[in-house]
Amino acid sequence: MKQEPILQVIEASKSFGGVQALVNVSFEVREGEVFGIIGPNGSGKTTLINCITGFVKMDSGKVLYRGKEITNRPPNYIANLGITRTFQIMRPYYSLPAYKNLIVPLFSPRARKKGGWRGGGKLGDRETVSIDILEEIGFERDSFVPYKLASSLPTGYLKRLELARCLALKPEIILCDEVFSGLSMSEIASMVPLIEKLQMDGITLVMIEHRLRELFRVANRVMVLNFGAKLTEGTPQDVMQDEKVKEAYLGSEKLLDYTFEA
Repeated sequence: MKQEPILQVIEASKSFGGVQALVNVSFEVREGEVFGIIGPNGSGKTTLINCITGFVKMDSGKVLYRGKEITNRPPNYIANLGITRTFQIMRPYYSLPAYKNLIVPLFSPRARKKGGWRGGGKLGDRETVSIDILEEIGFERDSFVPYKLASSLPTGYLKRLELARCLALKPEIILCDEVFSGLSMSEIASMVPLIEKLQMDGITLVMIEHRLRELFRVANRVMVLNFGAKLTEGTPQDVMQDEKVKEAYLGSEKLLDYTFEA
């Protein structure tokens, strides 16, 4: 029996002035999978995420979550359903310590309703819960790093902090906007197992990425956008063999030299 999608986007369209950013884009995401979205710069990837999460209103089309329409609902409403997102340009509270960046989402209606962390018990002391989440996402609990101002954290920790703020809301879905970008190879090497663990924990992930090699290690399916329109969708192997995709990425060394390892 075919699994019902957790997220559906139906003929999403959005223009900014005379520029058509999205053109009738449709796709489905299955519960528990990692769904990749790729495409050249300016292909509409971030606009699509913004529309799903309510930061930008679509001109036409629908977004459904577990069969319920959430089109153009405000971001706080969508987040409280369990649909969270990271930002390509990180947006922490720079003047607060890392662990205090999680206090706001922990006070959200969803966090209060769900309660606890990894066990469903009482929420308890939110500062302790914040440290627990940061440790889960790769911060060293016994170090000073969770207590450092967000403004002093390197990119690798800021990327993890973005994910931690999502996890504080106990999400069903996390939409990741270029979570690998700006990271060193060693940071990427430690981020990939983290993405795999989130999936094993039952979280559905939608990932925009330019780092194709890393994305293809974790993605179950991939959709390709170009000039705001959907080119194709399928497994990473099938997508990369599509002639339309090769043409869209012409000149991209990452794509043209990519080989799938057994």
